[in-house]
Amino acid sequence: MSVAPRDVHEAQVQFALERGLPAMLGVLSIFRLPYPSRSFDMAHCARCLIKWASREGLYLLEIDRILRPGGYWVLSGPPINGKNMYKGWERTPEDLEAEQNGIEDLAKRLCWKKIAENGPVAVWRKPTNHIHCATKLNKVKSPSFCEVRDPDAAWYVEMQSCITPLPKVEQVRDTAGGGMIAKWPKRLNAVPPRIKSWTVEGVTAETFNQDNQIWSQRVSNYGFYIKFDLAGKYRNIMDMNAGLGGFASALAKYPVWVMNVVPANSSINTLGVIYERGLIGTYMNWFSSAAVFSLPIERTNGYLPHRPRFQDASRKKSLKKRNSVAIKRRRQLGGSNKRRSRERSRKIRGVRAQEPPTAGMKFPAIDE
Repeated sequence: MSVAPRDVHEAQVQFALERGLPAMLGVLSIFRLPYPSRSFDMAHCARCLIKWASREGLYLLEIDRILRPGGYWVLSGPPINGKNMYKGWERTPEDLEAEQNGIEDLAKRLCWKKIAENGPVAVWRKPTNHIHCATKLNKVKSPSFCEVRDPDAAWYVEMQSCITPLPKVEQVRDTAGGGMIAKWPKRLNAVPPRIKSWTVEGVTAETFNQDNQIWSQRVSNYGFYIKFDLAGKYRNIMDMNAGLGGFASALAKYPVWVMNVVPANSSINTLGVIYERGLIGTYMNWFSSAAVFSLPIERTNGYLPHRPRFQDASRKKSLKKRNSVAIKRRRQLGGSNKRRSRERSRKIRGVRAQEPPTAGMKFPAIDE
């Protein structure tokens, strides 16, 4: 999933989509990114020029939230290896070194382990659980764990300067969140850890497998109308109510990718399950404007729902006043139009009274 802010980089998102690559408009500001916790195996930042150590490390804490246990964070570009790269970046070596030291210190306090640095690229790894980290927090000045709060809630939920706790484990070598995920492509149809651990209300391994079978049959039926296997015909597809991701799973054999959308007001949050299957998606409230999301889609089923016409109360009031003036004007014109219509009718009746009885009748041609 490629993410870029809505400013001078807006064209990058459009270019990615036109190339058939998953991309979204997004920005690290005050709200969480629209993904559940433990979504991504890797987060990559190439010259994104974000001050990671500022604001009490709020932005890096958000990356920590969306990374899976044992996931990787790759930082490419400033300030990594600033002592050798500072000329091309037009910054002083001291400034770059201070910024990198701030990132290194914050990563340690998040219990991340730096595993590589080569040229302008550095790689950190998130721990697979928080057993050691919980002990370390008491000794080092680190952000505290977040209080009881849904870590998967991310639709206009403000970020917090605290560490999102991983699910508890019994052993140090255990992987939080239900254990290791199967490798791709088995991962696609294996029962996700969130379902195995009964953390998704009302969803069991049996219902998960049934959902896969249902969508496999449905996509097979769609094939009578939509030829997904036509080379280059379809690429960007959106599932507007993704559920467990069965539709996207059934399309995996075709050269397409699916943006799985889970409504933000859904009673059951299944987006975490979708990411554990190796698919991608986002939250969306279809009753508000889609400011963070831009995607040209090939619609296979259903249609875009009605979007509210009025974005705020002041605009609604202005349009209402304008409409009332227009209605009043139409009524005034309507009276004069009716008078003209009556006069026209009288003239027509007068003309018809002078016409012979045969007027308007059809006669055969002379040569007939």
